[in-house]
Amino acid sequence: MFFFLSKIFAFFLMPLTWFFLLLIIAWRVKDAGKKKRLRIAAFVIIVLFSNRFVFDRIMYAWEIGAVKEPAVGTYDAIIVLGGMSNYDPTLDRVQFARGTDRLLQAISLWKKGVAPKILFTGGSGSILHADILEAENVRNFLHKLGVPDSVMIYESKSKNTYENAAFSKPILAKDVPGGRYLLVTSAFHMRRSLACFAKAGIKVSPYSVDRYSGPWKFEFDYMVLPTAETLSDWNILFHEWIGCISYKFSGYI
Repeated sequence: MFFFLSKIFAFFLMPLTWFFLLLIIAWRVKDAGKKKRLRIAAFVIIVLFSNRFVFDRIMYAWEIGAVKEPAVGTYDAIIVLGGMSNYDPTLDRVQFARGTDRLLQAISLWKKGVAPKILFTGGSGSILHADILEAENVRNFLHKLGVPDSVMIYESKSKNTYENAAFSKPILAKDVPGGRYLLVTSAFHMRRSLACFAKAGIKVSPYSVDRYSGPWKFEFDYMVLPTAETLSDWNILFHEWIGCISYKFSGYI
C-alpha cells in the first residue's frame, strides 16, 4: 500500500499536474476575476518551474556533494542502488537511463582497485510488472560485457530504498562481513539512502554521482529562458522529498 500511495502522491505534486488543474478549474469557474487569477497562477507555475537557475540552486542545496575518488584498497565493497534501467520485452534487452552513472562509476572504482566487490541492489520498482527484476537484468548485461561474476553480488527482491538497505544487510554480513562499504547513488537520492542504511545498521561512506545541480552561471539562456527538461527534473526532486517525508512517518529512517 505504501509503495502504491507514494506513486499517487508523486503524481499530484508534479508542476505540470498543478498547471493543468489550475487551467481546468479556471475553465469551470464563472467569476471573471477568479478565472483571471487562476490563469495567472498557472502561468507563474510554468515559468517558475521551467527556470533552470531556480532549479539548480534548490537542487544544489539538497544534493549531497561529490567527493574525490577514494584511494586504492580503501573499501571492501561498493554498494550500488538500482533504479536506472527498464526491460524491453519486445527486443529482449535492458535499456538504461541517466541513473546508470551509478553503475558506471562503481565499475570504474572497482577497475581502479578501490574495492574488490560490488553489490548491486534493486528488484522491481513497478506496480504492474513486479516480475521484472532489475538486478537480474543488470546481471545478464554485465555478464555479456565480461564483468567477472566473482566481483558482482546481486540483491533482487527490494522495491524501494528502505528495502535496498534492509535486504543488503544479510548479504553483506555473509559475503563481506565487517567490511568498509562505499555507497554509490545519485546525489539527489543520497540523503534518503544514507538514512536508510543507518537505520539498517550498515555503516557506509557516501559517493554521490549523477549530479543534477551545476556551478553558478550568469548567462541569459540559463537564468531566463524556460526549458522542458527543467520541468521534468522538478518531478524527480518532488518525488524524492515525498519519499523522505513518507519514510520518516513510516519509521524507515
